[in-house]
Amino acid sequence: MPHIVFDQKVDLFDFSKKFKPIFFKKDFLVKIPTIFVDKDNLKALLPTFVISKLHQRYFIEISTTQFKTTIRLLPITDPKKTIEVKESIILVGKQILENYSNFKIIQTNIPQANVQVLSQ
Repeated sequence: MPHIVFDQKVDLFDFSKKFKPIFFKKDFLVKIPTIFVDKDNLKALLPTFVISKLHQRYFIEISTTQFKTTIRLLPITDPKKTIEVKESIILVGKQILENYSNFKIIQTNIPQANVQVLSQ
């Protein structure tokens, strides 16, 4: 399952205030209009829509512990792991890095070419 792990805990309440809806158009469309954070500030869900050859709806999950933050697909929604779906995870990761520049990626299984976009 595609994922990105950061080396620090994200305050999800703070991130939800800074979150900018994503509307990305290339050869495909990615739309992530909002973020929902649980009352314990440990998990967030982002409803995501990808339109390409496939039209997919799913949730991206951000989960955080004391020492790390993980962005991944919510398993129960289980979309096909297309390039476009992976790109949606990257776009969320980019927003985290834009808001928390001291964070570092410590683990991912998304191809290196795409991960370089995050690090810039």
